[in-house]
Amino acid sequence: MPTGAEVIREVKGRIDEVDPGTVHADLESGNGNAPVLIDVRESDEFEAGHIPGARHVPRGHLESRIEGAAPDRSQRVVLYCASGNRSALAADTLERLLGYEHVESMTGGITLWKDRGYDVEVPRRLTKEQRERYSRHILIPEVGLEGQQKLLDAKVLLLGAGALGSPTSLYLTAAGVGTIGIVDNDVVDLSNLQRQVIHTTDRIGESKVESAQLTMKALNPDVDVRTFDLRLDASNIMEVLQSEDWDVVVDGLDNFPTRYLLNDASVRLRIPVVSAAILGFDGQLSVFEPYVGPCYRCLFPTPPPAELAPSCGANGVLGVLPGTMGMLSATEAIKLIIGKGDTLTGRLLLYDALAATFTELKVRRDPDCPICSRAPDDITDEEMGVFPDYEAFCAAAG
Repeated sequence: MPTGAEVIREVKGRIDEVDPGTVHADLESGNGNAPVLIDVRESDEFEAGHIPGARHVPRGHLESRIEGAAPDRSQRVVLYCASGNRSALAADTLERLLGYEHVESMTGGITLWKDRGYDVEVPRRLTKEQRERYSRHILIPEVGLEGQQKLLDAKVLLLGAGALGSPTSLYLTAAGVGTIGIVDNDVVDLSNLQRQVIHTTDRIGESKVESAQLTMKALNPDVDVRTFDLRLDASNIMEVLQSEDWDVVVDGLDNFPTRYLLNDASVRLRIPVVSAAILGFDGQLSVFEPYVGPCYRCLFPTPPPAELAPSCGANGVLGVLPGTMGMLSATEAIKLIIGKGDTLTGRLLLYDALAATFTELKVRRDPDCPICSRAPDDITDEEMGVFPDYEAFCAAAG
């Protein structure tokens, strides 16, 4: 029976090893030779310091998590540990058992990397309570400690504390988004409770933003909830959007005039917007990233007919539908924050609850768009939210 040292020598004899200097040069070159860098140490070791850009996949979870960190088996992968032994064993596993084609183990591990004077990133540590609260996030390679820290540092502004804002705010709070702003000037009504799940019966008559804040703080006391008890309009939208360095705006509004105003202001400030809408059994969702994809005006150059506009009079909605669309909105916001996955930028997702179907439509930027075809600084206050007199149109429609 071979000893552990003999097994490691045998493994190192059949895998490829690479010097830290070569890895450092490839990472710094920017010429396309940079490998996928995987740290196979334990979580406490990774938190104490790791190579910048490294993805954390502990060796004990290698087989179950490596595809999330390195999905392309033909891509070059470099593994490292403390000294080069665990990474050698991991490299052997990837090549022989999982079919990875270009795997290398970094000789000397992070110890030799440090000795060479190369940079090491030391992430901020989560508290014991945070590690437990967000443990299921930390286990996901696409999120991990780095992604969870991004969520804790993020600032998200929610427009509306009603049907769509309720599930979105709850799930962003649970996810640990550090600062969440809520804009709404309404009060809780009994008719809201069929779908606005962040409010309760004993809060009827209270401010929606204050009611939402109570629920969110009870769910996660660490989240800083900022309330804006006001109706968003041309006189205050820039002040609200510039009140913090908002990373994402989640639009749960129910009227077209404000949505056009939001679009123009968010393009001007280059803030991405996750926008959802609901009516009856139907929902729709898209992401508008200024100068990356189309804006709201590219999708809707002019408002639809009054009879199709949810804000024109009372419209029914299936109580659970906002839950579906609100959770999808929260998912898109989280993806924007952690920089993972494909967002709905340039795509419109349509959901038919009765048929249980999703339909996706491509949306392209309009080269003649009156807003996003121009530089942000060229958009004036007088132009924002300007379109045919839709408010009067809605009033006339009854």
